[in-house]
Amino acid sequence: MDSSSHSSHLCFFLLLALLFQSSLAGRMLQVDLEKQPLTITYHKGALLYGPISLNLIWYGKFSASQRSIVSDFVASLSSGYHQNNKPSVSSWWAMTEKYYVQSKKMPPLLTLGDQIIDEGYSLGKSLKNSDIAALATKGRPRQAMNVVLTSDDVAVEGFCMSRCATHGSSPRSKAGRFAYIWVGNSAVQCPGQCAWPFHQPVYGPQAPPLVAPNGDVGVDGMVMNLASMIAGAVTNPFGGGFFMGPKTAPLEAATACPGVYGKGAYPGYAGELLLDSVTGASYNANGAHGRKYLLPAIFDPLTASCSSLV
Repeated sequence: MDSSSHSSHLCFFLLLALLFQSSLAGRMLQVDLEKQPLTITYHKGALLYGPISLNLIWYGKFSASQRSIVSDFVASLSSGYHQNNKPSVSSWWAMTEKYYVQSKKMPPLLTLGDQIIDEGYSLGKSLKNSDIAALATKGRPRQAMNVVLTSDDVAVEGFCMSRCATHGSSPRSKAGRFAYIWVGNSAVQCPGQCAWPFHQPVYGPQAPPLVAPNGDVGVDGMVMNLASMIAGAVTNPFGGGFFMGPKTAPLEAATACPGVYGKGAYPGYAGELLLDSVTGASYNANGAHGRKYLLPAIFDPLTASCSSLV
């Protein structure tokens, strides 16, 4: 991946470190912090806009039911979808529209695109950043964004150590640039880091885990991380859009609100959520085909605060 790639650091207990990563200490660190705006600002770079298809590239073993959980979420992003069944996935996505107030572009219209299945592990089970970038070039998407999803038996460089998902972009060329996303299934490797609050956290307050809305801790965690990356990819696709803090470790539309899913959230507590009376699952958004999802709060650039659906 190039320097425009961005990682999701979802361990909420590291928020302060993520906000202002710096090698300075003591008084010099304090001076540096005072220079950093405590809100997400627009850096005049490109944003994604217009109709965009999200192509899903399934790398490794996924069941049909697992694929449908994610594809139904992406389909639910469409403008107006389930607007009458709020809180909905589409009403969550509508919260990103505030990022387009400062530009003359219309917010992107996201739809489910093609799905490519690579069950043969064409690049092996241990992937480097360059491998993810290579997988993301399939079809050289135009007016589309490729999403690489790796199964729970695939190791990815940096996975579980510093990130749960990433969005990045192709190098500059005459053919143009495109944005892409990678999300890993953490069910086996690090559910306490990348699938919280559906799994006991590795560090921090030890509250009982919540019940995953679709009954799959790993894939429900993937949806949370994918949602975060989509919000970041459209509002800061090439490193010059909306972000807070240093460009090398930006906090974006959703990653600026780590661990926040409902009102009253604090470290170890995801916030006030809706409860499915039948399954006991926690969620905050309704989606296609009766699906329920838990989606991250979005940072509101106009109020400099985190906004959640519930």
